[in-house]
Amino acid sequence: MTAVHRAAVVGKPIAHSLSPVIHNAGYVAAGLTGWSYTRIECAADEVPALVAGLGPEWAGLSVTMPGKEAALAVADLASPVAAAVGAANTLVRRPDRSWYADNTDVSGMVEVLTSAGVSAGGTVTVLGAGGTARAALAAAARLGAAGVTVVARRAAAVDELRPVADALGVPLTGAGWDTAATHATADVVVSTVPKGVADPLAHQVRWRAGTVVFDALYDPWPTPLAAAASAAGCRVVSGLDLLLAQAVGQFEQFTGVPAPRAAMAEALAAHRAR
Repeated sequence: MTAVHRAAVVGKPIAHSLSPVIHNAGYVAAGLTGWSYTRIECAADEVPALVAGLGPEWAGLSVTMPGKEAALAVADLASPVAAAVGAANTLVRRPDRSWYADNTDVSGMVEVLTSAGVSAGGTVTVLGAGGTARAALAAAARLGAAGVTVVARRAAAVDELRPVADALGVPLTGAGWDTAATHATADVVVSTVPKGVADPLAHQVRWRAGTVVFDALYDPWPTPLAAAASAAGCRVVSGLDLLLAQAVGQFEQFTGVPAPRAAMAEALAAHRAR
């Protein structure tokens, strides 16, 4: 009899998530019978009860907004990067039934930015100051950024990131949203804000062709921000690139086998094409 192994992505809202497409394609390609991956609608305050109620068949959870801080809090042990960032997008069931928290958003973001040509010593502007901004700070640290400017709608949100930046060793400068366009000429611009928030910036920014623009959104795509940057000659990467990269890391931690990345990417592309 084939052993049953389960995993899921949790968050609220969650119906739009493409993570099941990626992970389930990976299980098939890797020959992992008995594995399944689903979606679970779950608010942040519901995460502890959800995790406590999972049976032994559960191998792991992918955690999206708004539960990343709650995921870190329920873990028995956390990776250094998840602890420094203060958020986890990955919960892995260990053999002793304990839960291990990690943040594969960070390694995924480093991967997509490196692939886009980002090198050490550049300047980084992060639009927004939420959970994905925390991962962007850690990615900037790993990429050896000279400094990071966080542009936020609330000054208090920037202040909440300062301990994270200090823990990561990243020089952090805060800026108000009304100055966003002037800071989007950095070597790297990472937009982490919700759909529509950055749209007015698309034609306010005097884009530099050498800038790499990463927009964490992927539906709809391209965003006005991404389209304007691309038209100006910027290298643009999307939330879909990050979705795949961070899922590869999760897949390997959940299953213990190398991720069939090509098959996972093909499934994601095919789904989007439909």
